[in-house]
Amino acid sequence: MHDEIATRDEETTAVTTSEGDAVHDASARAAGDGSAPDRDAVLEALKNVYDPELGINIVDLGLVYDVQTDEQGGVDIQYSLTTMGCPIGPLIEDQMRGFLKGVPSVEEVRPEFVLRPPWSPEMMSDEAKAALGIF
Repeated sequence: MHDEIATRDEETTAVTTSEGDAVHDASARAAGDGSAPDRDAVLEALKNVYDPELGINIVDLGLVYDVQTDEQGGVDIQYSLTTMGCPIGPLIEDQMRGFLKGVPSVEEVRPEFVLRPPWSPEMMSDEAKAALGIF
C-alpha cells in the first residue's frame, strides 16, 4: 500500500506516492485550460451566499436568474434582490466572487444586477418557502 501526500502548485494537483510517482488528479484543471466552469458547481457555490436579513441563500431565494459560463473561465450571473432599494448588492457580489474562487476553471466572475423580472416570493424554492413559513 502506498502512502499518499497531496501536493498543489499553480498549474495542477497531483498525489505523490511514497515511491515518488506522481498521479495527477483528473478533477483538477489548470487555470485557463479552455474548459468552461461547470454550471452546477457554480450554482452549488452560490448557495453559500446568504441574504443577511432572511438567512436564506440567494439560489433558494430565487435571486439568481441566470448563470452562463464560457471557455475562458468567465462566469456571468444575472441576479436580483428582494427589493429594488436593497443596499446589499455590493456585499452579495463580493461574496459571489469569493465563493466562486474555489470552483475549478473559474477565472472571472461578472455579476449583473437586473430588475426584470421583478423578484417575488413565488420564485423561491420549496425549502426557502418552508423556512419562511410561506405555503
